Amino acid sequence: MNTTLPRHAPVALQSRGELVESVHYGSAVVLSPAGEVLYSVGDPDALFYPRSALKPLFAAGMHDAGAQLTHEQLALAAASHSGAARHQEVALSTLTAGGLDESALANSLDLPYGPAERAAFLAAGGSPTRLAQNCSGKHAALVALCAARGWPVEGYLQPGHPVADLLAGSVSTLTNTVPAVASTDGCGTPVYALTLTALARAFSRLATAPAGTGARAVADAMSAHPELVAGEGRDVTAFMRAVPGSIAKDGFEGIQAAALPDGTAVAVKVSDGGDRARMPVATAALLRAVGDADLAAALDPLTRVSVLGGGEHVGWLDAAF
Repeated sequence: MNTTLPRHAPVALQSRGELVESVHYGSAVVLSPAGEVLYSVGDPDALFYPRSALKPLFAAGMHDAGAQLTHEQLALAAASHSGAARHQEVALSTLTAGGLDESALANSLDLPYGPAERAAFLAAGGSPTRLAQNCSGKHAALVALCAARGWPVEGYLQPGHPVADLLAGSVSTLTNTVPAVASTDGCGTPVYALTLTALARAFSRLATAPAGTGARAVADAMSAHPELVAGEGRDVTAFMRAVPGSIAKDGFEGIQAAALPDGTAVAVKVSDGGDRARMPVATAALLRAVGDADLAAALDPLTRVSVLGGGEHVGWLDAAF
């Protein structure tokens, strides 16, 4: 195991009253459409696992490999969805179109990811399923692709299966790097170690991809259906609604990536793996690099999070820079 620690820096502060209550360390990078570093903090060239932020890259590879997916199905393939009824319906439609059902899935069993969606699911008598799990759109697309290509559906997550080469290849193509380290994500698919710079490069390429490519199809699907990429009340969905034509994707362990329509892209890793700081850091880094008043107004609700005490505002969670 590599025990070299990244050189993270303070990226977010939470205040309560007059004091800084908590500090999040991490790293971030913003790239121009040409791939130049516009702003960075911490250690953007340290390796990390992007987790679910890889899903749009995977979805682009699936499209190019022949997956016949509607815009909604493609958006869900790139999603960590909240598990709402519509999310599960779209995932099921991907399976049905491929002549499959939920039994083809090999992702983990889980309840819906969104708190409201989970409560409604449980109230209706639901129990953990593969369809409700937040990665079901990706897995449904993978098995549908297997059926379309004549690849074995059973064992699609095994290292020697054609899916493994497909996913690795899609990451290499969009990041312009060959990952040297790989492991297994929580849902069972491979996860590849990248730098933040490489992840931001991939999102820039997705946002500016030419027509007719899988990358273009994924970017269009995500920006057209932000509610499928995450869900109601989720900051990823709010980001894409606030900036039409943009793409954004979160990942477990404090990961956030996003790209503006012109290809300006940001990638963030919060070192402690906490979820609450990733979007304020990402939006603040973008605004520091771009300095656009209209963009600042659109993203302002995501750049600072109100801290409550007794139900009243008493402080902020926002970027340290």
